[in-house]
Amino acid sequence: MSTEKQGAKGAAPAVKLGTYAKNTWCPGCGNFAILNAIKAVFQDLIAGGTRREDIVVVADIGCSSKIMDYIGVNSFDSLHGRAIPTAVGVKLANPELKVVVHIGDGGAYAEGLEHLLFAARRNADITVIVHDNGVYALTIGQAGPMTPPGYKGRSTPYGSESTPFNPLELLHVAGATWLGRGYTHGIPLLKRLYSEAIAHRGFSLVDTLQVCVTFRNMYDYYNERVYELEGHDPRDEDAALAKIREWDYAADVQVALGAFLKRERPVFGDGFATYGGGIDVEGAVAEVVTALT
Repeated sequence: MSTEKQGAKGAAPAVKLGTYAKNTWCPGCGNFAILNAIKAVFQDLIAGGTRREDIVVVADIGCSSKIMDYIGVNSFDSLHGRAIPTAVGVKLANPELKVVVHIGDGGAYAEGLEHLLFAARRNADITVIVHDNGVYALTIGQAGPMTPPGYKGRSTPYGSESTPFNPLELLHVAGATWLGRGYTHGIPLLKRLYSEAIAHRGFSLVDTLQVCVTFRNMYDYYNERVYELEGHDPRDEDAALAKIREWDYAADVQVALGAFLKRERPVFGDGFATYGGGIDVEGAVAEVVTALT
């Protein structure tokens, strides 16, 4: 395993998480900020004692899914919209793993919306990082579930007539236990949010406003409107919902960033071991292998 140079005062060297894969994101893509932030978080986890092989990235289809090629940890590439149930399955199979989903707004809020809602309702112990650029970028700029009215793209040449919904409001109602919003023009905040989300036991999601410079460059728009939450108590569910509702993903208003909601509920799968005295997974696997040989 390759490492960085020895840190100051004899500190343990940071594990390099880069790969040989050539990065093919467009110059200026917000995904670079997400990549740098999550790699730093993974390095902190490893430095804190988490085994590198116990970190799992699950992705689906799109520009967001390429991130798994650029991080040297275990990963699984799922079908479009199916990253959530895949991640839940991975976590249930081995609860000791840190399971992090990287998924676009199309995969999370369109094709995979039903999976997302049920993962939140069940309080599955996974972290979902949504690369929310409001457009299907890899397929050349089609309108998606978070595209605002008037957007002109390949699928809406005269302007989109759909209005986005507020995913954080929906997930709050569905039962998510940790919700936050970040922006890809501020790596320190992204790192903090990703770290808190992964540390939370239960379902956590960070809706990351990820700018697509090629088809929907929102840097100027967001830079003029975003602000970081101060004095907000994420354990106050009413206050969390009020803050979440300040921006509906279309209105020309201020956009809050930070951790909105944190609450405790039973975690999906915790009770499985009590059913029938537990399941002998290794024994069951051995029986199948024996039967096939």
